[in-house]
Amino acid sequence: MQKNCIYLDNNATTKVDPEVVEAMLPYLTEYYGNPSSMHTFGGQVGKAFNQAREQVAALLGADESEIIFTSGGTEGDNAAIRAALLAQPEKRHIITTQVEHPAVLNLCKQLSTQGYSVTYLSVNRQGQLDLDELEASLTGNTALVTIMYANNETGVVFPIEQIGLRVKEHGALFHVDAVQAVGKIPMNMKTSTIDMLTMSGHKIHAPKGVGALYVRRGVRFRPMIIGGGQQRGRRGGTENVPGIIALGKAAELELLHLSEATIREKRMRDRLEQTLITTIPECEVNGDPTQRLPNTSNIGFKYIEGEAILLLLNKHNICASSGSACSSGSLEPSHVLRAMGLPYTILHGSIRFSLSRYTTDTEIDAVLAVMPGIVERLRALSPFTTDETPWLKQQQGMISEELKVGS
Repeated sequence: MQKNCIYLDNNATTKVDPEVVEAMLPYLTEYYGNPSSMHTFGGQVGKAFNQAREQVAALLGADESEIIFTSGGTEGDNAAIRAALLAQPEKRHIITTQVEHPAVLNLCKQLSTQGYSVTYLSVNRQGQLDLDELEASLTGNTALVTIMYANNETGVVFPIEQIGLRVKEHGALFHVDAVQAVGKIPMNMKTSTIDMLTMSGHKIHAPKGVGALYVRRGVRFRPMIIGGGQQRGRRGGTENVPGIIALGKAAELELLHLSEATIREKRMRDRLEQTLITTIPECEVNGDPTQRLPNTSNIGFKYIEGEAILLLLNKHNICASSGSACSSGSLEPSHVLRAMGLPYTILHGSIRFSLSRYTTDTEIDAVLAVMPGIVERLRALSPFTTDETPWLKQQQGMISEELKVGS
């Protein structure tokens, strides 16, 4: 691991909790039996497997029979959406939003080439939905509404239960991608309007490659992966036992720490934002100021490139992420921030800091110590102009040259 790394990119992935590692290790070494086997050696693994399902169900406020283990968020989203459509073959309409994760957006785009019509709901300047637009989009032909609980880039939280009530009135199924929300927002599926909900282990201090899909009892579910009848026939394939044990332990720890972590992360996030806005001119927080995940801050710094900020932060061993999808030299900004209607001067200079229960005040202090200098340095290379096209070309070239020579 990078020495003295300050990791503020937890919406991308999280550190695996040492207690989670300890819980899963025996199932990589000593208890390696197949949980579906009839013998005692496999049976003891099966008991631990069932306990993990109960732990995940407790975090979601669900019944253990409603939990299906998956390989992560993308599989969960795909399985839920396809199952909803297969259960209602006579309905050919899907509603989602413009700011969903690619696991949802790209599948919906593919489905639109296969005879389905897709409505993409817009968001306002703060990243929030207009529920009247949702209401106007719902028809008797709507099979599914699939909307994320909280946005991965801005942390904006949608009014999921209000949305669910409207969806139920029109007889459609309601799927929620809660990958960013689980472990940060209390869940109670027993009283919820949600029919299916996706979560992923590596967002809650479990390993990558394991997740869970909640399917409310009574919802018709046809599996996407057909195999030997594992998980009551709802997801074929020999189970990833070590990963599932890890997910169960992580869920148990998230439920234990949820209240305390929420308060602590929000306090650090607010201090980070308020200090940056006070000490650095021409910057602003992107997204709803109140309806937002406690750990997420997306800040736009005008007139500079987000990638350049990240590269200079990296020189200080600080890990964050950019609101811009500027890889491979592309200047195309984040689809989330574009949907919010942000000006280009903010779009290209937006940075996401995402905290976890491992984040410390000392690490926040380190970011606050270097950010003003980084922004000042990069702005010194850029003319303050609102003429976007020449500014973007000049900024890209100047920053690339600056970082190339490492001056």
